[in-house]
Amino acid sequence: MFVDEVDIHVTAGDGGCGCLSFRREKFVPRGGPDGGDGGLGGSVYIVASPRKNTLVDFRYHPEFEARRGQHGQGANRTGHSADDLDIEVPVGTLVFEKVPGGEKTAALGDGMRLLADLTEENQKVLIAKGGRGGRGNARFVSATNRAPRRVEPGEPGEERFLRLQLKLIADVGLVGFPNAGKSTLIARISAARPKIADYPFTTLTPNLGVVTLSDDRSFVVADVPGLIQGAHAGHGLGDRFLRHIERTKVLIHLVDVSGASGRDPVQDFDTILEELSLFDPKVAAKPQIVAANKIDALDDPSRLTGLERRVRTLELPFCRISGVTGEGVDDLLEAAWRRIAAVRETGAEAALSLRDA
Repeated sequence: MFVDEVDIHVTAGDGGCGCLSFRREKFVPRGGPDGGDGGLGGSVYIVASPRKNTLVDFRYHPEFEARRGQHGQGANRTGHSADDLDIEVPVGTLVFEKVPGGEKTAALGDGMRLLADLTEENQKVLIAKGGRGGRGNARFVSATNRAPRRVEPGEPGEERFLRLQLKLIADVGLVGFPNAGKSTLIARISAARPKIADYPFTTLTPNLGVVTLSDDRSFVVADVPGLIQGAHAGHGLGDRFLRHIERTKVLIHLVDVSGASGRDPVQDFDTILEELSLFDPKVAAKPQIVAANKIDALDDPSRLTGLERRVRTLELPFCRISGVTGEGVDDLLEAAWRRIAAVRETGAEAALSLRDA
């Protein structure tokens, strides 16, 4: 089961209490106070793990609590500090804190504050800090108070109500209407095995596949469930899955030109462009390759030429492919690689310029 948004509750451990104790030994009439401090409570960290690819575990286990520190003991012994609690999440997870009365966000709807965006493997973020241990009575000795009976309780650990939201990290995102052939294409070019059928919304969850080219080149492709008009407002599978292409470097826009859908390819193409723009103009501005799919079943050549003319007016790369037979797929992958390499190079240059600034 693929789950990409969950609510969890985390609580750091309380600090241990300070100890009230006096040294008592035979033949030592004035031993004095010797109560030790309490130990630190365990803190809660969230860690991006490559071993995770869904948030489904958190649906059945939404409560996380670190252990409390041990109480101080006599003979000036400090209580044992509790171990920290690491919560593993998939790479690409955003961590939001629910803020009562906080500002509403367009993406989440209710008061949220972004705490972390985990985009790298093993990235670790402190989410809830453990409580400090209380001081024992030995810490309160003074010239005027030689036998203090004062101690401190441990501080409570931090408590947070969080929302975890997963955005897949991929180099290429496949977009298009339902039954445009996205699942068939990702199954051909990678080891991914999504469900393939001849009815709409066959794909209900995003799929990831690794494409391997010659000369040890490779990139990751995300197959996003089909989009329809109004997807940016939640129609169909809606914006729940549109966010999974926000991190992609390149979009491959698949358009069915076979005529089996009964729709106009140019209208399909323009509809998806509009939905991407309404969802997020930055997504619509990503480098895009348009692939006319199912040319093996083309019954009217004007459907293909009409789409190509429309795409050329936008100065976008255009490929003719068949996900079933494999015709034109190699050229499409090479075109995608060239654009991925260009984006990576641009990103590296931007990072270098920021570092030197």
